[in-house]
Amino acid sequence: MAADTLSLFESPYKYTAAGELGINRDTMLQNELLLRTELGKPKRRGVIIPAGTTYGRPNGMRDGGSSEALHGWPTISSSTLPFKRKEKASQRDFMALNRAAVSAGLVTANAQYEFRATHDVRGKTTSEEGQRNRTRRMPPSMVYGISTRPSTPIFDLLEHKYQDKWLQERRKLELAKRQEESKKRSPGQVYETRATLLRTYQNPVDPDPLWQMPKFKNNAQPSLQTFRSGRARTFAYDNFESDMISRKGNLGHGTYESAKN
Repeated sequence: MAADTLSLFESPYKYTAAGELGINRDTMLQNELLLRTELGKPKRRGVIIPAGTTYGRPNGMRDGGSSEALHGWPTISSSTLPFKRKEKASQRDFMALNRAAVSAGLVTANAQYEFRATHDVRGKTTSEEGQRNRTRRMPPSMVYGISTRPSTPIFDLLEHKYQDKWLQERRKLELAKRQEESKKRSPGQVYETRATLLRTYQNPVDPDPLWQMPKFKNNAQPSLQTFRSGRARTFAYDNFESDMISRKGNLGHGTYESAKN
């Protein structure tokens, strides 16, 4: 029973595929979809690497090892570099060939084609040393990259200065456009006369009164007259205004104020 259980859960392969039961083939370990993820290990991609594989790029330079490093710092010269300079082949100078053909009196296309086939002019090639001499030397304190954009002032954003500036620019553009249109329409100056002023004059019109309900249009008159005449009414109000000085209250209806010793 123990042997059957061990054979059931053990796999003949180092990595398990889709299942334990059935036939496990080597090709199943190369399929990423059939591989199971192992606990605590990264997921495998199904690539079988042969034993003894060395990762990285080979270093063809022999620096002498640790003994050379202890003797001193190794210096690398341009002659000891592994790469070789490629000599650039000069190309044909068709502009010079065409000029020579025209100066020789050949104008037609066929004659110029035969001239180019029988003659050869090569252009000058720029050497690497000349290119190196033309290279500009940068100062040691130079910083490469893109300069950082200055921060946006927050006070200008809160005060809507950018909006006001845009509105002012739009107003200036509209005024300039209107002036140009007015110059195009009226080339000469037009003087105002009495006829033109009367033609543009508008008679003043009183504004319409506010709407009011019909029952409030007629002002209500008082139904009682407590004073015998208007003179008696004026005399009574004059006495009241002179008497309210010595009374208490904002309207002078209170009791009389007594002088305190």
